[in-house]
Amino acid sequence: MNIPQTSFPRVVIIGGGFAGLAAAKGLEEQELQVVLIDKHNYHTFQPLLYQVATGGLEPDSIAFPLRKRFNDVENFYFRLADVEKINADKKTIQTSIGDLEYDELIIATGSTTNFFGNTNIQKLAMEMKSVPQSLNIRSLILENFEEALLTSNLEERKALMNFVIVGGGPTGVELAGALAEMKKGILPKDYPDLDIRQMQINLIQSSDCLLKGMSAKASEKAEDFLIKLGVNVWKNLRVLDYDGKTVTTNGEDNFNAETVIWAAGVKGKTIDGLDTECVIERAERIKVDAYNQVLNHSNIYAIGDVACMKSEENPYGHPMMAQPAIQQGKLVAKNILAKLSNKKLTPFVYNDKGSMATIGRNKAVVDLPKWKFQGVFAWFVWMFVHLFSLIGFRNRAIVFLNWVYNYIRFDRETRLIIRPYKNKNSFSFRK
Repeated sequence: MNIPQTSFPRVVIIGGGFAGLAAAKGLEEQELQVVLIDKHNYHTFQPLLYQVATGGLEPDSIAFPLRKRFNDVENFYFRLADVEKINADKKTIQTSIGDLEYDELIIATGSTTNFFGNTNIQKLAMEMKSVPQSLNIRSLILENFEEALLTSNLEERKALMNFVIVGGGPTGVELAGALAEMKKGILPKDYPDLDIRQMQINLIQSSDCLLKGMSAKASEKAEDFLIKLGVNVWKNLRVLDYDGKTVTTNGEDNFNAETVIWAAGVKGKTIDGLDTECVIERAERIKVDAYNQVLNHSNIYAIGDVACMKSEENPYGHPMMAQPAIQQGKLVAKNILAKLSNKKLTPFVYNDKGSMATIGRNKAVVDLPKWKFQGVFAWFVWMFVHLFSLIGFRNRAIVFLNWVYNYIRFDRETRLIIRPYKNKNSFSFRK
């Protein structure tokens, strides 16, 4: 890896997401050698991936180079690699570019899509956890409409214009709202020779409410917003299978659709090497104590989505969202410094700052600890929070200008098929 030897303790951080970045920031400018490892050379602001998928933003506006963030920090090193295994006994990690010793190890690998063992859905449905996946969705949406223009088969055209989103959490709700706005104001102008009224947006939720975890008022209002936008909301319906053409459910309603986007669950992205008793099988999250230390490993920490800190208040661990990840990253950095100074560690206490989701233009729901509101003001609050959570002035400026332009012109100019997703032989307008 070409990491120089040093007399300073070496802290290795696996993952440059919200948790890993917060930990790295807390350890900079200390008498430590910090090594950050990630399979991407950038940090992704995941809450806005759906806007990339629907042509509202370019991917570089929600991503920030990890090296740039730390290029003035001494004793900091970034390596682009996959971490394959942890050898806790030897205090080393095995990566795609070699092995590396550590004194303190922070696992911040985040989460991945949970298909709950359904291999057909995993193979054929779309997921949206990364920038490349969002670009794939963007291409697929536009390619479907290009193909719908050329087919004379009405059933095939309907399937190409039918979108099924599985999962009624914030990702599914926000994506459904964005697609509905494309249907209303953009696609009719791009495809005047298609009857866009035939486009169907189906949001399927297995439970009896959307935005589970938020207030009942937020759930009801989000559903109301979506229905008014023309989204078909299906509750208490579970997707069982998908063969690439037909979505099979546990009810009487099946869907013929060329596009299924899976937003129904996540699981921790664990690494081989830890004892099986350290990992919760159901959600593949790593068991940690109140200090985010991994079970039986005082010098290995897990933070963010991959960590499960059980308590009486949170029997399933903290929610897999950005705020718990950021707060855990900050505290782990402080605790590592305290540990190296022989000081007492501080237990983690989650400060719930609230939840929010946007459903489209002038429509959002916000749940704060002492205040809950919906509508236009909630939409402005949502924009403000997300805008200032982005890393880098350039990204904030570009996103802000895009939002202003999109709002005034009711347009999304990045609806480009830069990297076609569909198989070339199956994409009829290329033949």
